Amino acid sequence: MPEHTPALDSAAPDSAASAGLLDSRDSVRAALEAVLMVVDEPVSEEALAAVVGLPALTVRELLHELAREYDGYTGKGDTAPVRGFELRQLAGGWRVYSRAAYAEIVSAFVVDGQTARLTQAALETLAVIAYRQPVSRARVSAIRGVNVDSVVRTLVQRGLIEEVGTDPVSGAFLYRTTAYFLERLGMENVDELPQIAPHLPGLENLQDFDDSHF
Repeated sequence: MPEHTPALDSAAPDSAASAGLLDSRDSVRAALEAVLMVVDEPVSEEALAAVVGLPALTVRELLHELAREYDGYTGKGDTAPVRGFELRQLAGGWRVYSRAAYAEIVSAFVVDGQTARLTQAALETLAVIAYRQPVSRARVSAIRGVNVDSVVRTLVQRGLIEEVGTDPVSGAFLYRTTAYFLERLGMENVDELPQIAPHLPGLENLQDFDDSHF
């Protein structure tokens, strides 16, 4: 792969690149890594390009370069240790995943974490998903009035919720509760869920939220 410097001068005037933050190939790669480490869904090359203020083709080249590096390719004919994570391109975007070879270890870690009690924030987020499913993270955030990204990750890791397709309008991932969630509650289906108001003060008006609120 060519080792030329990205076309930093093509960035938008108000971009981070023009501000001097992304003034080298390595700094752009580092910036892309920083963004990829916090996304919960595959992010498109165009979205990443907008963030770093560079052409999508340049970003695509750097993403492929990072993916090969994580797989142990140095570009100099030799090899380096394979990382415990990999960069995958799927669902129209890019996202970092733990490497499949370590799935058993990651699974053991996640299962061990299930012994801890859920926080109030996690309980409220789980309740919104249970009563409004399938629902996107953005809608859950709007109902709760706070960002729920990290809480949703926790609930997914614990097997209480799962992805179930995408929103036809926004393309955002939708979430629903799992069979494990019902098993833990001793229920056959979500229709058996009790009225929420007595259990989670603050979500008394959950039924009032419809799509017009988002």
